[in-house]
Amino acid sequence: MDTMRDRFAPVVSRLLDEDPRVAVVLAEIGRDAFAEAQRRHPDRVLNVGIREQLLIGAGAGLALTGLRPVVHTFASFLVERPFEQVKLDLGHQNVGAVLVSAAGSFDWPAGGYTHMAPGDVALLDTLDGWTVHVPGHPDEAETLLRHAVAAGDDKVYVRLSVQSNAEGFPVDGERFLTVREGRSGIVVAVGPMLDAVLAATAELDVTVLYATTVRPFDSAALRRATETAGTDVVLVEPYLAGTSTAAANDALSDVPHRVLGLGVGRGELRRYGRIEEHVAAHGLDARSLRERIGRFVSGGGVGARVA
Repeated sequence: MDTMRDRFAPVVSRLLDEDPRVAVVLAEIGRDAFAEAQRRHPDRVLNVGIREQLLIGAGAGLALTGLRPVVHTFASFLVERPFEQVKLDLGHQNVGAVLVSAAGSFDWPAGGYTHMAPGDVALLDTLDGWTVHVPGHPDEAETLLRHAVAAGDDKVYVRLSVQSNAEGFPVDGERFLTVREGRSGIVVAVGPMLDAVLAATAELDVTVLYATTVRPFDSAALRRATETAGTDVVLVEPYLAGTSTAAANDALSDVPHRVLGLGVGRGELRRYGRIEEHVAAHGLDARSLRERIGRFVSGGGVGARVA
């Protein structure tokens, strides 16, 4: 199966052909995948070199001319390194762009910590007006990329990963999907975390919501789920643990509830290792999730329901 990033360049290359507003801005990473598109559209496929601050500034400049820029590099170079430009060139100037990342969290362990960005979504949460898509399958990535490019002049972040679920779902760029219904708690699985969550909760009486668009946070879906599953909520995210706990707390602010945020820990793992080793070290494998989720929902919290 191809990866989300494998799907990215062909999809955006087709959008370049279809829509004269679309432009692509690169910083060396990904340039080979757009070589043919650049030959067809030399004025709308730009490579600024290893200059990530310029990457964002150039994208904002294109947006000011009326184009819809798709800006791509690794997450650590797209959100963290040029964060001031994201805040000012896009946010303060109130122009939109589609930021598309790869190698978030620990997708490329051999690259070391310079190529990891578990805090990218949390960092964007400090800014106003961002839509954040976290697909869990290449088919979903294609759908959400098309949604992002078509989203007028909105500011959109699409977080691609080499981690993937076995099956894609019909996502719409807005709502959480109910994948399983139960009565003793709610587990929100974000993007590529779904398969591990389903395996971890196979013997638990919990509702599983699947989130591929996490900002805006689908508060309505979470509230509906509490009507039958109670108000114990576990968030399982493929980035910094606790990134969405405030959003879940806000959604349930008028009712007693408990929220547990699971994700990538703050402690830095200095051995490169393999992706699977990082997943296990952060407690995001199915076995670890089964223990952590099971212990939380069996605690008989304020929102627990007895089946």
